[in-house]
Amino acid sequence: MKKTSLLLSGVISTPSLAFQPSFKKDEIIGHGDYQYKIHRDWAKISSVRNPILNCHEMVMDSKGRLIMIGDHTDNNILIFDKSGKLLDFWGTAYPGGHGLTLSEEGGEDFLYITDSGWYLDKKGQWIKHNGRVSKTTMDGQVIFDIGHPQTIGIYKPGEHFCPTEVAIGPNGDIYVADGYGKDLIIQYNQYGQYKRHWGGHDNKNNNYNLFNAHGVSIDYRDPNQTLVVCSSRNESTFKFYTLEGEFVKKIKLPNMYMCRAVFDDNNLYAGVCWSSPTNEDGYDWTKHTGFVTILENDKVVSNPGGTAPKYDDNGELLPSYQLAHQPILHGHDVCIDEDKNLYICQWNAGNTPPLKLERI
Repeated sequence: MKKTSLLLSGVISTPSLAFQPSFKKDEIIGHGDYQYKIHRDWAKISSVRNPILNCHEMVMDSKGRLIMIGDHTDNNILIFDKSGKLLDFWGTAYPGGHGLTLSEEGGEDFLYITDSGWYLDKKGQWIKHNGRVSKTTMDGQVIFDIGHPQTIGIYKPGEHFCPTEVAIGPNGDIYVADGYGKDLIIQYNQYGQYKRHWGGHDNKNNNYNLFNAHGVSIDYRDPNQTLVVCSSRNESTFKFYTLEGEFVKKIKLPNMYMCRAVFDDNNLYAGVCWSSPTNEDGYDWTKHTGFVTILENDKVVSNPGGTAPKYDDNGELLPSYQLAHQPILHGHDVCIDEDKNLYICQWNAGNTPPLKLERI
């Protein structure tokens, strides 16, 4: 795989940013009804006791606690309250800690942790191995693992399984996105038993092809049809399927290399890990390190950290770009609280904890 492909997949880290952002005090970002004040010092942690390599994803549990996964094995999981106070931390077994999904089952919360199979060794080199998915209790006790799909006959020997995300369906089915491997969506039942798969690269109908299937989530917005949403990140497209993997629709977001879809009310939120540069600004594309995008009824209404969304006369979305001073670096995930504040995990952002975007 070419280095540029790895960059777009979000697994190769640069040692530092050649263009250093200059943050503005009390900065407000976003557009229209979705504007936010940035709180960069929200998370109150010790860089020595609780070091961070990359922040990847965050979820809020039934107690209102904010749970973050990263890939530093001194503490894969950090648990905050909404003031940013660190309540707990655990986890040393997920060097490729990447995806985090919350599932409520019988009044009890569980976590699905996705190890992507990419980890940074002590020499500073990114190493690729095979990843896994673990279902755990909220304090990290493993209930079961989902390992390499070679054991169920859908991968050949030597083919990497590098999952990036998990979604849990309404009946407890587990949907695994192999975003850094074969770009398949693999569906299991609630006990981790294989049911079906779709995606990959070789389908005659391109709507079933996925290129960097980075995220997968469940869309409950239509009471008549629950959908599985997959990020085909290298196509800048969200693809929507039935719970059985039949294609329904897609949303193209030109210029955006976005991560998983996160739903709140009728809105879709996503971290944008990269946005391509404008032709005239003179920056190298690797410096354009993303923002957050917000869709209301499947139309982009705000790009916190990016330029305002614009549609042409035919209703087609035009490309959006990161703001030049880079208020958000490699937006990787969005978590929304009951006050509609956003918590943003940033990948490759100088070992920084999540940002809080206060809704104004």
